[in-house]
Amino acid sequence: MNLREASTSRQRIVTGVSARFLIAGTCLFLFACSVLSRAAEARPPSTNATPTLLLIVGAPGEAEFGSNFVRQVELWSAIAARAQATRITIGIGLAAESSDWDLLKASLVAEAKESAQPLWLILIGHGTFDGHEARFNLRGPDITAAQLSEWLAPFRRPLVVINTASASAPFINKLSAINRVILTATRSGSEKNFTRFGRFFAEALSDPGSDLDKDGQTSVLEAFLGASARVAEFYKTEGRLATEHALLDDNGDGLGTSADWFRGVRAVKKPQGAGAVDGARAHQMHLVLSAEEQSLPAETRAKRDALELAIARLRETKADYSEGDYYLKLETLLSELLDAYGAELR
Repeated sequence: MNLREASTSRQRIVTGVSARFLIAGTCLFLFACSVLSRAAEARPPSTNATPTLLLIVGAPGEAEFGSNFVRQVELWSAIAARAQATRITIGIGLAAESSDWDLLKASLVAEAKESAQPLWLILIGHGTFDGHEARFNLRGPDITAAQLSEWLAPFRRPLVVINTASASAPFINKLSAINRVILTATRSGSEKNFTRFGRFFAEALSDPGSDLDKDGQTSVLEAFLGASARVAEFYKTEGRLATEHALLDDNGDGLGTSADWFRGVRAVKKPQGAGAVDGARAHQMHLVLSAEEQSLPAETRAKRDALELAIARLRETKADYSEGDYYLKLETLLSELLDAYGAELR
């Protein structure tokens, strides 16, 4: 029996009894997972274009901070090498004739605006906030959140922006959009002290122990949770009041969510009103892919991710549907997910 015949047969069995809808949907999901596993065995690694990792290192100020920034660059460089990502580093070494501000702008102009491969921007350094405008401190002219938002406006590819600086939270408000994952080291512009989150995040992304769901790869969400836990532990061990609280935004609402909303990789709190929960998109973003993920073309992964997000949104709004309608919609999405996986075997 081929995949479509299996799906058709399953649909005939489903009745109006909600329990049978649930069983059918669960079986289909497990079947899709087994199809993905077989597809990974059947296909060689994909030869897709690689993601781009743009490391922006700010003015260090004191030597202590400079060594911390260099260590973060070393960690990210090793991760980029493992991911076979295109890496561009700005702010390390002798200053060029052009300012780092100009180099950053030129680098973004040169990047493809549409691609299935993500663009990662990692801001390592210090930041400031004057009550109106947040800035990231570069050598020479600083970059504001508003300027970076303008430069990123043409991009239609997935974006991951990780601002590890102090006073970085207002960057979420400016950069948040659908198909973007934005992380900041602080939850407000008033948290102005040096942050530890950036180094802890790079270390977490490098650590197989950060893989909470044991799928052989560490997602942005998993590294965010691991780094946030280490930040909290640092201040507790030092007996100091925590002056940084990282936020993650990946649903385009510009609000951000802290790590204490999660148990494992699932959010256990919900925002007030009609707001959506963050985390689902960030958990789909990996820089170093497992062998299973590498076997799928980037376009297939993108389609799979979109369907998984649609399923997550449907589950969040389950109360808006009758029981029968909910499971019918869930089955439709799961069938499309199965077809996306099955296409790789045909």
